Amino acid sequence: MNILFFLTPKSEVEYIYDDFTVRQALEKMEYHKYSAIPMINRRGEYVGTITEGDFLWAFKEQYALNMKSAEQLPVRSISRRMDNRPVSVNANIEDLISKAMSQNFVPVIDDNKIFIGIVRRKEIIQVCYDKYKEKVGI
Repeated sequence: MNILFFLTPKSEVEYIYDDFTVRQALEKMEYHKYSAIPMINRRGEYVGTITEGDFLWAFKEQYALNMKSAEQLPVRSISRRMDNRPVSVNANIEDLISKAMSQNFVPVIDDNKIFIGIVRRKEIIQVCYDKYKEKVGI
């Protein structure tokens, strides 16, 4: 099965640029009620994933819990505990499922490392569930 079957294209995905300020990133995450969001650079390359926890730890460790002091900083300056590892558009379904087991979404990149969209874990589970129902006759 081709992973593009599961892809939510970039045009339908909320993401941030790595030069957004911390405030811009947090406002976008708050508006969409996200706990994690993909981050790309202005060339369109996937940079990583930033989470609410990344901001929390940065405020605690670097900014003494002061939002004002971090307001103008680019989001790329925030240390990330872990990134959602991307898969290539040419990856096989096993690679996709392996990553989706530990990530809510899997970023998908093309051969030039350009971010083209995400695969949400819930969509993989839904397809598996539908196939299971077909098999057992539910």
